[in-house]
Amino acid sequence: MTDNDTTVTGWVGWGVFAAVVLLIAGVIDVFHGLQALIGPDTAYFVGESGLFSIDIQAWGWWHLISGLLLILVGIALLGGATWARVVAIILVALNAIGQLTLIAAQPWLSIAVLALDVLVIYALTVHGRELKTRRA
Repeated sequence: MTDNDTTVTGWVGWGVFAAVVLLIAGVIDVFHGLQALIGPDTAYFVGESGLFSIDIQAWGWWHLISGLLLILVGIALLGGATWARVVAIILVALNAIGQLTLIAAQPWLSIAVLALDVLVIYALTVHGRELKTRRA
């Protein structure tokens, strides 16, 4: 079956939604990364076992790079690139795993985001080819 045989259904909207969510998350990550790089070098937190610190610079670079990657993937996904669908599915699957680890801390938000992740993965795997057809 070629790409020309693909019919566009209503699920293509979920693909566009996934791309927009990746773009928004990328912009937020870039801002968080820049904020961490411009701000102080270390943050101190009080936990049950005592005081611990986190290197904010490393955290800032991680968010800056991942945010730029999310923006790139979101733009390419809107363009219908196949590689962007694959990378988006991997990123959303990693986010779903991360949400599983956060269920104890924030159960309702984690379950809602996890359900959204499953829908986005379904839309991109089953109906993702329609993004390319929609652009043609």
